[in-house]
Amino acid sequence: MKHCFILWTRPEIIKLYSCLKYAEQNNLDYFVIHSNQHYSTNMDKVFFDELKLSEAKYNLGINWWNHWEMTGKMMIEIEKILLNEKPDIVYVQWDTNTVLAWWLVASKLWIKVAHIEAWLRSYDKSMPEEINRICTDHLSDFLFSPALRQKEILLKENIDENKIFVVWNTVVDAVYMIKELSKSQTNKVLDKYKIKENDYILLTSHRPSNVDNKENIENILKALIELSNISAKKILFPIHPRTKNNIIKFWLEWLLDSFIVIEPVWFFDNIILESNAYFIATDSWWIQEEACILQKRTLILRENTERPETLEVWWAILVWNNKEKIIQAFRELEKKDINWYNPFWDWKSAEKIFDLSRLK
Repeated sequence: MKHCFILWTRPEIIKLYSCLKYAEQNNLDYFVIHSNQHYSTNMDKVFFDELKLSEAKYNLGINWWNHWEMTGKMMIEIEKILLNEKPDIVYVQWDTNTVLAWWLVASKLWIKVAHIEAWLRSYDKSMPEEINRICTDHLSDFLFSPALRQKEILLKENIDENKIFVVWNTVVDAVYMIKELSKSQTNKVLDKYKIKENDYILLTSHRPSNVDNKENIENILKALIELSNISAKKILFPIHPRTKNNIIKFWLEWLLDSFIVIEPVWFFDNIILESNAYFIATDSWWIQEEACILQKRTLILRENTERPETLEVWWAILVWNNKEKIIQAFRELEKKDINWYNPFWDWKSAEKIFDLSRLK
């Protein structure tokens, strides 16, 4: 059986890490394709080196066109590769333009498609990701769901139950594996940024709804400065290129004087920084997951989340870009004991995915 894996942005490289390692360690027939949907080498290629993953067999180099140009150019290149390689199954992860392109082409060529982490829903169709994930879920051959609750969501959308398999969440695999590997580097990383365990709040923000609007990003920055004053903690800010450019454009650079601003970090460093933070404030859904697994109190800088489990175990609060909500939620979470369970369960997802893929 020949397996094809699609990678394109940082989250997918991480989330498919355990699957790729399982395929390699068990000598499976597989190959990897990278679409290069990410814009920054620092936020992408380095993860291959750091995680000791083999380079992708194919690299599409498609990373700068608008939505439809990107999707169309991917489809042209994807068809050539699939006709040449003839894989039995294509694995896609998440909800980007790349997922939509691969699903369309593979389906037309009668190649089975497995959607890893199927079911994600924000119920906000203004997000292009929501359209991508709904289309992919409804027409994939395998839907690998991270929990029973998510299976119920898919069933309510009248998706065939025989296509849905609960395998838990591959991010748990990755976080546990990388946390263990990165232990020896902890002191080095903390020293590099002149911080100590529980001595800082980790901030990340890159979503357009936050950083493309002057008032919204200004509210977030000012709220974090106030949290720093309240808690006597530093604010560590690995700044996304989009965020940095907009802060400069909006003439808000003066606010950054109150932060420890650093370039985006590699995955190993990121896990270390998350593990040792006092609090996390983020609009990233994958950091929401990682923070929950690592048992870190988190302010979610979004209006909604595809990760409702994180809210239900009471370790995180939705605050969006509202300064008052950010401060209120911080005070509330600071009083809570860290005693929640991991809602994403065990770390055997990769093994389950391959076992189930052989069923059809």
